[in-house]
Amino acid sequence: MKKKILLLFAISLVAQWVFSQPKWVDKAKRAVFSIVTYDKDDKMLNSGNGFFVSEDGVALSDYSLFKGARRAVIINYEGKEMSVDAIMGADDMYDVIKFKVGITEKKVSALVLASSAPIVGSEIYLLPYPTQKSRTYTAGKVKAVDKVAENYSYYTLDMKLEDKMVSCPLMTMEGNVFGLAQKASGQDTASICYAVDANYVMAQKIAALSYNDMALKDIGIKKALPETEEEALIFLYMASSQLSSEKYMEVLEDFIRQYPNSSDGYLRRASQRLFTSEDDEASMKLVIEDMDQALKVAAQKDDVFYSRAKMIYNYVLSHSEKSYGDWSFDKALDEIRQAIAIQPLPVYVQTEGDILYAKTDYAGALQAYEKVNQSELGSAATLFTTAKIKEAMGASPEEVLAVIDSCVARFSKPYTQEVAPYLLERAQVLMEVGKARNAVLDYDAYYDAVKGNVNDVFYYYREQAALKARQYQRALDDLAKAIELNPKNLTYRAELAVVNIRVGRNEEAVKILKEALEIDPQYAEAYRLIGIAQIQMKQKDAACESFAKAKDLGDSNVDALIEKMTSPE
Repeated sequence: MKKKILLLFAISLVAQWVFSQPKWVDKAKRAVFSIVTYDKDDKMLNSGNGFFVSEDGVALSDYSLFKGARRAVIINYEGKEMSVDAIMGADDMYDVIKFKVGITEKKVSALVLASSAPIVGSEIYLLPYPTQKSRTYTAGKVKAVDKVAENYSYYTLDMKLEDKMVSCPLMTMEGNVFGLAQKASGQDTASICYAVDANYVMAQKIAALSYNDMALKDIGIKKALPETEEEALIFLYMASSQLSSEKYMEVLEDFIRQYPNSSDGYLRRASQRLFTSEDDEASMKLVIEDMDQALKVAAQKDDVFYSRAKMIYNYVLSHSEKSYGDWSFDKALDEIRQAIAIQPLPVYVQTEGDILYAKTDYAGALQAYEKVNQSELGSAATLFTTAKIKEAMGASPEEVLAVIDSCVARFSKPYTQEVAPYLLERAQVLMEVGKARNAVLDYDAYYDAVKGNVNDVFYYYREQAALKARQYQRALDDLAKAIELNPKNLTYRAELAVVNIRVGRNEEAVKILKEALEIDPQYAEAYRLIGIAQIQMKQKDAACESFAKAKDLGDSNVDALIEKMTSPE
């Protein structure tokens, strides 16, 4: 009889608890799940909780679970495992994260976000992961509400929180989620816990420059794309330099799924496929399919023709021995001219000029670049290319120099590193037209522009200009510097000897040349130059021996000197 009374009492308590439980609990708890994250070695990293806030798999949890993770899975109320597909936003300061689960079914059970924050004193409920052997929910009250980022709330709750309840959803009496449970800190941990606004977590997102966000960098799981196509394109650009080819291709696939009518996605995928392909038929077929699809969906066909032309042009440049199918400079030219026919933008005309230059159609390339130089795209770089085209056409050095002068004139003093290549080129052309002193000035300007960051070759070139300008001490100093930077270069030592002979320092020249022979005893030119210095010092017999040694070592330039030495006066 006693046992029967106790049983009836227990049944009465259960019935009373079920009756007092909010009606929405059983359904809502299905949205709560367990999370397991794994590190780079695929070892378990962390475990915790989270919950769905949309039927297509968007979920919320705490950031610390994912820090350092390379993959993650969730286990739902039925014990079914699903992979975390992409991170949609995170805030390490408030320890929150939003992510997308790759669902295999049409919909998942999801909680509805509360439209307004519960006020102080409101009764609230925490839903734990439903497989726990504990009561279905924990009740508590809102003790305080503080503002976060102006529009959101941070809650202090009168509620005991166990470790396994962190990041579980906190619900209003109406059954809507308003916060994520967070660990208590400081005193009163037995009865006080905290919660961050669920709407604040929902506000986290991936932006165009999110690849620079350190919180996101610490997570190796794929990031979702930004919400707008413009931001997504910038995001793609950032991802291209920070991800492996395989991972970057995954992001491209996501972009195309999200923006199927964007030609940029297909063009970027075509470019990536071209970059990673081994020129096999199957890979190239996929490249062409993407290029064709880009043209099909494009609103601005000219931009796609331009991209296609660039792709073909660059491919042919790098595969000069054997290109793919009908890909050629002529095909690239046909593509860019279709772009120009729609809209003759200067950048299209410049590409036409580049292709014609590669085809050695210098007249056509010059015509294109002259148009570019007269447009807003005209720059020092386009003028420099014009100069190189004229040079290829056989124009006089004076004509080439006039164009490079226009190029350098685009910059103001003091010159920066940007102008350095043009100064170097002009110095070399000035040497061709016999303006050695001006060439020295350009070499000096180059030195200043690059802040003295030059190599031995620079000093050798400047020495050549100084020597022609009869600035002998400068020539000697530059050669000494070149030898200091590259002491094994025999040409520099021979040139230093030549300058010393030129200024009458024959003994010094012989010394330098003998040092060169210590490096390479077979250096024939050193013997020839020693012979010339010995002639200057009236040492005819010694000079004859030096010339003979040079000849034995294969120096044909010494023949004329030997003939002169042996001919009757």
